[in-house]
Amino acid sequence: MVAVSPAELEARLRLHLLPELGPRRLRKLLSAFPDASSALSAPANAWRALGLPAACAEPRRSPAIRERAAAALAWLEQPDHHLMMWDDPTYPGLLEELPDAPPLLFVAGDPGLLARPQLAMVGSRRASRPGLDNATAFARSLARGGFVITSGLALGIDGAAHQGALDVDGSTVAVLGTGLQCLYPRRHVGLAARIVQSGGALVSELPLDCAPQAANFPRRNRIISGLSLGVLVVEASPSSGSLITARLAAEQGREVYAIPGSIHHPGARGCHQLIRQGAALVESVDDVLQALRGWQQSPPHEDNVTQALAPSHPLLAQLHAAPMSSEALAAASGQPLSSVLAELTELEIDGRVASENGVWVARPR
Repeated sequence: MVAVSPAELEARLRLHLLPELGPRRLRKLLSAFPDASSALSAPANAWRALGLPAACAEPRRSPAIRERAAAALAWLEQPDHHLMMWDDPTYPGLLEELPDAPPLLFVAGDPGLLARPQLAMVGSRRASRPGLDNATAFARSLARGGFVITSGLALGIDGAAHQGALDVDGSTVAVLGTGLQCLYPRRHVGLAARIVQSGGALVSELPLDCAPQAANFPRRNRIISGLSLGVLVVEASPSSGSLITARLAAEQGREVYAIPGSIHHPGARGCHQLIRQGAALVESVDDVLQALRGWQQSPPHEDNVTQALAPSHPLLAQLHAAPMSSEALAAASGQPLSSVLAELTELEIDGRVASENGVWVARPR
Protein backbone atom coordinates (compact mmCIF):
# COMPACT_ATOMS: atom_id res chain seq x y z
CA MET A 1 0.00 0.00 0.00
CA VAL A 2 1.27 3.48 -0.84
CA ALA A 3 2.69 5.29 2.21
CA VAL A 4 0.35 8.04 3.40
CA SER A 5 -0.10 9.63 6.79
CA PRO A 6 -2.72 8.16 9.14
CA ALA A 7 -4.78 11.34 8.78
CA GLU A 8 -4.68 11.17 4.98
CA LEU A 9 -5.63 7.48 5.00
CA GLU A 10 -8.60 8.19 7.24
CA ALA A 11 -9.64 11.09 5.00
CA ARG A 12 -9.56 8.86 1.94
CA LEU A 13 -11.66 6.23 3.67
CA ARG A 14 -14.19 8.84 4.80
CA LEU A 15 -14.51 10.28 1.29
CA HIS A 16 -14.95 6.77 -0.08
CA LEU A 17 -17.87 6.18 2.30
CA LEU A 18 -19.85 9.26 1.25
CA PRO A 19 -23.12 8.63 -0.62
CA GLU A 20 -23.36 9.51 -4.32
CA LEU A 21 -19.59 10.04 -4.56
CA GLY A 22 -18.70 7.45 -7.20
CA PRO A 23 -15.32 6.96 -8.89
CA ARG A 24 -15.68 9.80 -11.41
CA ARG A 25 -16.88 12.34 -8.84
CA LEU A 26 -14.24 11.31 -6.33
CA ARG A 27 -11.47 11.74 -8.90
CA LYS A 28 -12.90 15.14 -9.86
CA LEU A 29 -12.90 16.17 -6.20
CA LEU A 30 -9.37 14.98 -5.56
CA SER A 31 -8.03 16.69 -8.68
CA ALA A 32 -9.27 20.03 -7.29
CA PHE A 33 -7.41 19.73 -3.97
CA PRO A 34 -3.85 18.84 -2.92
CA ASP A 35 -4.96 15.76 -1.01
CA ALA A 36 -7.97 13.99 0.48
CA SER A 37 -7.57 15.75 3.83
CA SER A 38 -7.88 19.14 2.13
CA ALA A 39 -10.91 17.99 0.15
CA LEU A 40 -12.57 16.67 3.29
CA SER A 41 -12.11 19.93 5.19
CA ALA A 42 -13.04 22.25 2.30
CA PRO A 43 -16.21 24.33 2.72
CA ALA A 44 -19.46 23.02 1.27
CA ASN A 45 -19.60 25.80 -1.33
CA ALA A 46 -16.28 24.56 -2.76
CA TRP A 47 -17.90 21.16 -3.30
CA ARG A 48 -20.97 22.80 -4.87
CA ALA A 49 -18.71 24.74 -7.23
CA LEU A 50 -17.43 21.40 -8.51
CA GLY A 51 -20.99 20.31 -9.29
CA LEU A 52 -21.16 17.81 -6.44
CA PRO A 53 -24.59 17.29 -4.85
CA ALA A 54 -25.26 18.27 -1.25
CA ALA A 55 -25.84 14.60 -0.41
CA CYS A 56 -22.10 14.05 -0.88
CA ALA A 57 -20.88 16.91 1.29
CA GLU A 58 -23.34 16.91 4.20
CA PRO A 59 -22.47 13.58 5.91
CA ARG A 60 -18.66 13.88 5.75
CA ARG A 61 -18.31 14.95 9.37
CA SER A 62 -21.03 12.66 10.72
CA PRO A 63 -20.20 10.22 13.55
CA ALA A 64 -21.43 7.31 11.42
CA ILE A 65 -18.91 8.06 8.65
CA ARG A 66 -16.11 8.43 11.21
CA GLU A 67 -17.02 5.13 12.87
CA ARG A 68 -17.12 3.24 9.58
CA ALA A 69 -13.74 4.70 8.57
CA ALA A 70 -12.31 3.64 11.96
CA ALA A 71 -13.67 0.12 11.39
CA ALA A 72 -11.98 0.01 7.98
CA LEU A 73 -8.68 1.09 9.56
CA ALA A 74 -9.02 -1.73 12.08
CA TRP A 75 -9.71 -4.20 9.26
CA LEU A 76 -6.54 -3.10 7.46
CA GLU A 77 -4.44 -3.93 10.52
CA GLN A 78 -5.29 -7.63 10.17
CA PRO A 79 -3.05 -10.07 8.23
CA ASP A 80 -3.66 -10.37 4.46
CA HIS A 81 -5.87 -7.27 4.39
CA HIS A 82 -4.83 -4.54 1.96
CA LEU A 83 -6.00 -1.32 0.36
CA MET A 84 -4.83 -0.43 -3.15
CA MET A 85 -5.27 3.27 -3.96
CA TRP A 86 -5.24 5.32 -7.13
CA ASP A 87 -1.71 6.67 -6.54
CA ASP A 88 -0.23 3.33 -5.53
CA PRO A 89 2.54 2.28 -7.99
CA THR A 90 1.29 -1.31 -7.73
CA TYR A 91 -2.29 -0.38 -8.72
CA PRO A 92 -3.26 -2.77 -11.59
CA GLY A 93 -2.15 -1.21 -14.87
CA LEU A 94 -4.97 -2.55 -17.02
CA LEU A 95 -7.61 -1.43 -14.54
CA GLU A 96 -6.04 2.01 -14.31
CA GLU A 97 -6.87 2.56 -18.00
CA LEU A 98 -10.61 2.71 -17.24
CA PRO A 99 -12.13 6.20 -17.04
CA ASP A 100 -14.11 5.05 -14.00
CA ALA A 101 -11.36 2.95 -12.40
CA PRO A 102 -11.99 2.43 -8.67
CA PRO A 103 -10.02 4.96 -6.58
CA LEU A 104 -9.82 2.40 -3.76
CA LEU A 105 -9.69 -1.39 -3.88
CA PHE A 106 -10.00 -3.52 -0.77
CA VAL A 107 -8.08 -6.80 -1.12
CA ALA A 108 -8.13 -9.88 1.10
CA GLY A 109 -5.28 -12.20 0.14
CA ASP A 110 -2.42 -11.55 -2.28
CA PRO A 111 -2.68 -8.13 -4.01
CA GLY A 112 0.27 -9.07 -6.22
CA LEU A 113 -2.02 -11.32 -8.28
CA LEU A 114 -3.72 -8.23 -9.71
CA ALA A 115 -0.54 -7.42 -11.64
CA ARG A 116 -0.31 -10.87 -13.23
CA PRO A 117 -1.96 -11.86 -16.54
CA GLN A 118 -5.60 -12.61 -15.81
CA LEU A 119 -8.36 -14.22 -17.82
CA ALA A 120 -11.94 -13.64 -16.74
CA MET A 121 -14.41 -16.53 -16.89
CA VAL A 122 -18.10 -15.77 -16.49
CA GLY A 123 -21.46 -17.36 -17.23
CA SER A 124 -24.88 -18.33 -16.01
CA ARG A 125 -25.72 -18.66 -12.33
CA ARG A 126 -28.12 -21.47 -13.28
CA ALA A 127 -25.64 -23.33 -15.42
CA SER A 128 -26.20 -26.82 -16.80
CA ARG A 129 -24.01 -29.72 -15.73
CA PRO A 130 -22.03 -29.63 -19.02
CA GLY A 131 -21.55 -25.87 -18.61
CA LEU A 132 -20.18 -26.32 -15.09
CA ASP A 133 -17.91 -29.13 -16.28
CA ASN A 134 -16.62 -26.98 -19.14
CA ALA A 135 -15.93 -24.08 -16.78
CA THR A 136 -14.00 -26.32 -14.41
CA ALA A 137 -12.01 -27.98 -17.20
CA PHE A 138 -11.13 -24.72 -18.96
CA ALA A 139 -10.15 -23.05 -15.67
CA ARG A 140 -7.86 -25.96 -14.79
CA SER A 141 -6.05 -25.82 -18.11
CA LEU A 142 -5.83 -22.02 -18.24
CA ALA A 143 -4.53 -21.89 -14.67
CA ARG A 144 -1.93 -24.53 -15.61
CA GLY A 145 -1.06 -22.29 -18.54
CA GLY A 146 -0.04 -19.54 -16.13
CA PHE A 147 -3.15 -17.36 -16.12
CA VAL A 148 -4.89 -16.06 -13.02
CA ILE A 149 -8.57 -17.01 -13.29
CA THR A 150 -10.75 -14.02 -12.43
CA SER A 151 -14.49 -14.21 -11.83
CA GLY A 152 -17.27 -12.91 -9.60
CA LEU A 153 -17.77 -15.62 -6.92
CA ALA A 154 -21.38 -16.08 -8.08
CA LEU A 155 -23.15 -19.42 -8.14
CA GLY A 156 -22.87 -21.45 -11.33
CA ILE A 157 -20.07 -20.79 -13.82
CA ASP A 158 -18.18 -18.33 -11.58
CA GLY A 159 -17.88 -20.81 -8.74
CA ALA A 160 -16.86 -23.63 -11.09
CA ALA A 161 -14.13 -21.43 -12.61
CA HIS A 162 -12.69 -20.52 -9.21
CA GLN A 163 -12.82 -24.17 -8.13
CA GLY A 164 -11.15 -25.35 -11.32
CA ALA A 165 -8.18 -23.08 -10.68
CA LEU A 166 -7.95 -24.26 -7.08
CA ASP A 167 -8.06 -27.91 -8.20
CA VAL A 168 -4.68 -27.54 -9.90
CA ASP A 169 -3.12 -25.21 -7.29
CA GLY A 170 -3.62 -22.31 -9.66
CA SER A 171 -4.32 -18.69 -8.80
CA THR A 172 -7.77 -17.13 -8.80
CA VAL A 173 -9.23 -13.70 -8.03
CA ALA A 174 -12.84 -13.13 -7.00
CA VAL A 175 -14.27 -9.64 -7.58
CA LEU A 176 -17.23 -9.05 -5.30
CA GLY A 177 -20.36 -6.96 -5.71
CA THR A 178 -20.47 -6.49 -1.93
CA GLY A 179 -18.07 -5.36 0.74
CA LEU A 180 -15.48 -7.91 1.84
CA GLN A 181 -17.18 -8.24 5.22
CA CYS A 182 -20.52 -9.12 3.58
CA LEU A 183 -19.63 -12.08 1.38
CA TYR A 184 -22.37 -13.06 -1.08
CA PRO A 185 -23.71 -15.56 -1.92
CA ARG A 186 -23.46 -17.13 1.50
CA ARG A 187 -23.12 -20.56 -0.11
CA HIS A 188 -19.69 -19.47 -1.34
CA VAL A 189 -18.26 -18.30 2.00
CA GLY A 190 -16.23 -21.50 2.18
CA LEU A 191 -15.02 -21.07 -1.40
CA ALA A 192 -13.96 -17.50 -0.62
CA ALA A 193 -11.95 -18.74 2.37
CA ARG A 194 -10.25 -21.39 0.22
CA ILE A 195 -9.33 -18.77 -2.38
CA VAL A 196 -7.52 -16.66 0.21
CA GLN A 197 -5.92 -19.65 1.94
CA SER A 198 -4.57 -20.93 -1.39
CA GLY A 199 -2.84 -17.65 -2.21
CA GLY A 200 -5.66 -16.07 -4.22
CA ALA A 201 -7.47 -12.81 -3.58
CA LEU A 202 -10.90 -11.33 -2.92
CA VAL A 203 -11.37 -7.82 -4.31
CA SER A 204 -14.02 -5.13 -3.91
CA GLU A 205 -14.26 -1.41 -4.55
CA LEU A 206 -17.20 -1.15 -2.15
CA PRO A 207 -17.05 -0.22 1.54
CA LEU A 208 -16.31 -3.25 3.68
CA ASP A 209 -19.78 -3.29 5.24
CA CYS A 210 -21.70 -2.85 1.97
CA ALA A 211 -24.50 -5.44 1.83
CA PRO A 212 -25.77 -7.02 -1.42
CA GLN A 213 -27.52 -4.49 -3.67
CA ALA A 214 -28.67 -5.38 -7.17
CA ALA A 215 -27.15 -2.26 -8.77
CA ASN A 216 -23.65 -3.10 -7.54
CA PHE A 217 -23.26 -6.40 -9.40
CA PRO A 218 -23.29 -4.97 -12.96
CA ARG A 219 -20.98 -2.23 -11.65
CA ARG A 220 -18.42 -4.77 -10.40
CA ASN A 221 -18.40 -6.44 -13.84
CA ARG A 222 -16.30 -3.60 -15.26
CA ILE A 223 -13.62 -4.52 -12.71
CA ILE A 224 -13.70 -8.21 -13.69
CA SER A 225 -13.15 -7.32 -17.35
CA GLY A 226 -10.89 -4.35 -16.57
CA LEU A 227 -8.40 -6.51 -14.67
CA SER A 228 -8.28 -9.14 -17.42
CA LEU A 229 -6.70 -9.57 -20.82
CA GLY A 230 -9.90 -11.18 -22.06
CA VAL A 231 -13.25 -12.58 -21.00
CA LEU A 232 -14.38 -16.16 -21.69
CA VAL A 233 -18.16 -16.62 -21.57
CA VAL A 234 -18.81 -20.30 -20.90
CA GLU A 235 -22.60 -20.50 -20.89
CA ALA A 236 -25.17 -17.70 -20.85
CA SER A 237 -28.72 -16.93 -21.84
CA PRO A 238 -29.40 -13.70 -23.78
CA SER A 239 -30.51 -12.03 -20.53
CA SER A 240 -27.49 -13.13 -18.49
CA GLY A 241 -25.44 -10.55 -16.65
CA SER A 242 -22.41 -12.22 -18.21
CA LEU A 243 -23.20 -10.45 -21.45
CA ILE A 244 -22.77 -7.15 -19.59
CA THR A 245 -19.25 -8.23 -18.69
CA ALA A 246 -18.61 -9.20 -22.31
CA ARG A 247 -19.91 -5.85 -23.59
CA LEU A 248 -17.75 -3.95 -21.09
CA ALA A 249 -14.74 -6.04 -22.11
CA ALA A 250 -15.25 -5.12 -25.76
CA GLU A 251 -15.63 -1.44 -24.85
CA GLN A 252 -12.41 -1.64 -22.82
CA GLY A 253 -10.53 -3.16 -25.75
CA ARG A 254 -10.28 -6.61 -24.19
CA GLU A 255 -10.70 -9.90 -26.05
CA VAL A 256 -14.06 -11.66 -25.83
CA TYR A 257 -14.32 -15.45 -26.19
CA ALA A 258 -17.43 -17.62 -26.18
CA ILE A 259 -18.01 -21.37 -26.06
CA PRO A 260 -20.83 -22.47 -28.39
CA GLY A 261 -23.42 -25.05 -27.43
CA SER A 262 -26.44 -26.92 -28.69
CA ILE A 263 -29.03 -24.87 -30.58
CA HIS A 264 -31.60 -26.56 -28.33
CA HIS A 265 -30.05 -25.32 -25.10
CA PRO A 266 -31.23 -21.87 -23.90
CA GLY A 267 -27.96 -21.40 -22.04
CA ALA A 268 -26.04 -21.41 -25.33
CA ARG A 269 -27.98 -18.58 -26.97
CA GLY A 270 -26.09 -15.80 -25.22
CA CYS A 271 -22.77 -17.26 -26.38
CA HIS A 272 -24.10 -17.64 -29.93
CA GLN A 273 -25.21 -14.01 -29.84
CA LEU A 274 -21.71 -12.93 -28.80
CA ILE A 275 -20.14 -14.99 -31.58
CA ARG A 276 -22.43 -13.32 -34.14
CA GLN A 277 -21.28 -9.97 -32.74
CA GLY A 278 -17.62 -10.82 -33.23
CA ALA A 279 -16.54 -12.78 -30.17
CA ALA A 280 -13.96 -15.48 -30.83
CA LEU A 281 -15.50 -18.96 -31.02
CA VAL A 282 -13.76 -21.29 -28.57
CA GLU A 283 -13.81 -25.07 -28.99
CA SER A 284 -10.73 -25.89 -26.93
CA VAL A 285 -8.40 -24.22 -24.47
CA ASP A 286 -5.81 -23.97 -27.24
CA ASP A 287 -8.03 -21.39 -28.97
CA VAL A 288 -7.52 -19.10 -25.98
CA LEU A 289 -3.88 -19.97 -25.31
CA GLN A 290 -2.90 -19.32 -28.92
CA ALA A 291 -4.57 -15.90 -28.86
CA LEU A 292 -2.79 -14.96 -25.62
CA ARG A 293 0.46 -16.80 -26.25
CA GLY A 294 2.69 -13.83 -25.43
CA TRP A 295 1.17 -13.53 -21.97
CA GLN A 296 1.70 -17.12 -20.82
CA GLN A 297 3.98 -17.52 -17.83
CA SER A 298 4.28 -21.31 -18.03
CA PRO A 299 3.52 -23.91 -20.71
CA PRO A 300 0.03 -25.43 -20.72
CA HIS A 301 -0.34 -28.85 -19.13
CA GLU A 302 -0.42 -31.62 -21.72
CA ASP A 303 -3.75 -32.79 -20.30
CA ASN A 304 -5.68 -29.96 -21.96
CA VAL A 305 -9.37 -29.42 -22.44
CA THR A 306 -9.34 -30.70 -26.01
CA GLN A 307 -8.26 -34.10 -24.72
CA ALA A 308 -10.63 -33.92 -21.78
CA LEU A 309 -13.63 -33.27 -24.01
CA ALA A 310 -12.77 -35.74 -26.75
CA PRO A 311 -15.41 -38.47 -26.90
CA SER A 312 -14.14 -42.05 -26.97
CA HIS A 313 -17.51 -43.83 -26.98
CA PRO A 314 -20.26 -43.78 -29.63
CA LEU A 315 -22.89 -42.63 -27.14
CA LEU A 316 -20.59 -39.86 -25.91
CA ALA A 317 -20.21 -38.62 -29.47
CA GLN A 318 -23.98 -38.27 -29.67
CA LEU A 319 -24.23 -36.54 -26.29
CA HIS A 320 -21.45 -34.07 -27.06
CA ALA A 321 -23.57 -32.92 -29.98
CA ALA A 322 -26.67 -32.42 -27.82
CA PRO A 323 -28.30 -33.79 -24.66
CA MET A 324 -30.65 -36.67 -25.43
CA SER A 325 -33.14 -38.96 -23.75
CA SER A 326 -32.43 -42.69 -23.56
CA GLU A 327 -34.96 -43.35 -26.31
CA ALA A 328 -33.45 -40.72 -28.60
CA LEU A 329 -30.00 -42.18 -28.05
CA ALA A 330 -31.24 -45.64 -28.95
CA ALA A 331 -32.78 -44.32 -32.16
CA ALA A 332 -29.68 -42.28 -33.08
CA SER A 333 -27.24 -45.08 -32.36
CA GLY A 334 -29.34 -47.90 -33.84
CA GLN A 335 -28.95 -49.97 -30.67
CA PRO A 336 -31.66 -51.64 -28.59
CA LEU A 337 -32.85 -49.49 -25.71
CA SER A 338 -31.76 -52.14 -23.19
CA SER A 339 -28.18 -52.02 -24.51
CA VAL A 340 -28.13 -48.21 -24.45
CA LEU A 341 -29.38 -48.16 -20.86
CA ALA A 342 -26.70 -50.64 -19.81
CA GLU A 343 -23.96 -48.59 -21.47
CA LEU A 344 -25.29 -45.36 -19.96
CA THR A 345 -25.15 -46.93 -16.53
CA GLU A 346 -21.50 -47.85 -17.04
CA LEU A 347 -20.70 -44.36 -18.33
CA GLU A 348 -22.52 -42.76 -15.39
CA ILE A 349 -20.54 -44.86 -12.89
CA ASP A 350 -17.38 -43.77 -14.69
CA GLY A 351 -18.41 -40.13 -14.40
CA ARG A 352 -18.65 -39.65 -18.17
CA VAL A 353 -22.37 -38.88 -18.35
CA ALA A 354 -25.08 -37.55 -16.06
CA SER A 355 -28.87 -37.50 -16.12
CA GLU A 356 -30.25 -33.97 -15.98
CA ASN A 357 -33.94 -33.05 -16.23
CA GLY A 358 -34.82 -36.29 -17.96
CA VAL A 359 -32.04 -36.22 -20.57
CA TRP A 360 -28.46 -37.46 -20.63
CA VAL A 361 -25.50 -35.07 -20.89
CA ALA A 362 -21.83 -35.79 -21.49
CA ARG A 363 -19.25 -34.82 -18.89
CA PRO A 364 -15.51 -34.25 -19.51
CA ARG A 365 -13.10 -36.47 -17.65
